[in-house]
Amino acid sequence: MGRTFFVGGNWKCNGTSEEVKKIVSTLNAGQVPSQDVEVVVSPPFVFLPLVKNELRPDFHVAAQNCWVKKGGAFTGEVSAEMLVNLSIPWVILGHSERRAILGESDEFVGDKVAYAISQGLKVIACVGETLEQRESGSTIDVVAAQTKAIADRVKDWTKVVIAYEPVWAIGTGKVASPAQAQEVHAELRKWLQANVSAEVAASTRIIYGGSVNGANCKELAAQPDIDGFLVGGASLKPEFIDIIKSAEVKKNT
Repeated sequence: MGRTFFVGGNWKCNGTSEEVKKIVSTLNAGQVPSQDVEVVVSPPFVFLPLVKNELRPDFHVAAQNCWVKKGGAFTGEVSAEMLVNLSIPWVILGHSERRAILGESDEFVGDKVAYAISQGLKVIACVGETLEQRESGSTIDVVAAQTKAIADRVKDWTKVVIAYEPVWAIGTGKVASPAQAQEVHAELRKWLQANVSAEVAASTRIIYGGSVNGANCKELAAQPDIDGFLVGGASLKPEFIDIIKSAEVKKNT
């Protein structure tokens, strides 16, 4: 199958230029199995050029969002074209914080993903259920609907990484157990097989996000359908290097 392990670091709305330089120098000094893992870090917009210029060449940079269509009279937004102009290869779209706080619907996220890809960006597309949805037993229905809104609009799945992030596990210290995460990842892969193609299901990377840290990453990485991580808080700390190294677990399974 040969899915390259993928580790993304979402810095969210954090950092000063001094702090950012410190994080980058830690990453640049880290000993990682770079041939076995793709690493992408996502600083706030204002730090993208700084990080891109300073970061080691085997790691890449992502924006945390971009606008749904061509730029213009959209105050406060950043367009996909601008990211391409800065040679930023990746963007995170549909993060649950944006879905919940800014009211981004499944359809709006699907439109964003399609437009970003049309402009040459690669996308980390986030899906995930709330605690209420999990407790009511609708997890699979929710993530399938979120994925369908992307699949309805996207033809080139080589440009997409799906990040499954249970909302109840983001920043809360609660982590989906390896079995819980694996179950959803396997169901997502099954959904892709039934609704897109067997080839896309086998080749698309489905990564896990939600309080991933140096202590729990190896057990999660050992699950057959977990192809990496989207890391929040821990991506601002030296332990992010340990999380990248969990790719070695996959190589040995």
